[in-house]
Amino acid sequence: MRLLLLRHGQTPSNVAGLLDTGAPGPGLTPLGERQAAAVPGALAGRRIDALAVSSLVRTSLTVAPLAEHRGLRPAVVDGLREIEAGALEMSGNGDDHGTYLRTVFGWARGDLHRPMPGGPDGRAFLGRFDAAVAELSATGHDAVLAVSHGAAIRAWSCARVRGVDVDAMEWEPLDNTGLVEVEGDPESGWHLVEWRSGPVGGEELESVVALDPTGEAVDG
Repeated sequence: MRLLLLRHGQTPSNVAGLLDTGAPGPGLTPLGERQAAAVPGALAGRRIDALAVSSLVRTSLTVAPLAEHRGLRPAVVDGLREIEAGALEMSGNGDDHGTYLRTVFGWARGDLHRPMPGGPDGRAFLGRFDAAVAELSATGHDAVLAVSHGAAIRAWSCARVRGVDVDAMEWEPLDNTGLVEVEGDPESGWHLVEWRSGPVGGEELESVVALDPTGEAVDG
């Protein structure tokens, strides 16, 4: 299966630099809406058999233009949701952002018992994201696009996908509507096809702020 993991469009919490991981979560900014509107054109000609979103509202808003264009109904898969920030929830503090991201990339390096302060450990996160990916694979579709979240996509890809350099990706942001494309299956594993850090619609849709805690580099 070809799995396209698309990060959601920009939210007000991204702009404000808040670790906003709870449900139902914020909607999109005007820029986020433009990012979402650009996705159908950016992926024109690409095979997509099915769509999936997390249970957080920003993913459904992001996929809506593509769903309408392709005539597909997105499935809601709760396991695709963002990594819970726990005690750091809604923090705009840079030290808290660093703790969040160092924890996430610690999981990618195998430190699965390390907990997010007041939140899950790596076993809990990877277990539920693996289950979500397995659910998508079990549909039998050849190409699935799933709209998920910055830290979740980065952590799962670094932990589970062959060809991803964790040391490099720790310093590489994943902008809103950035795309990580992988191929494989839960049994044989996954390999990297493409890691597109910027918005799929082009550089003109990049954010002018650098405060986004779940998509920024560790030193952001």
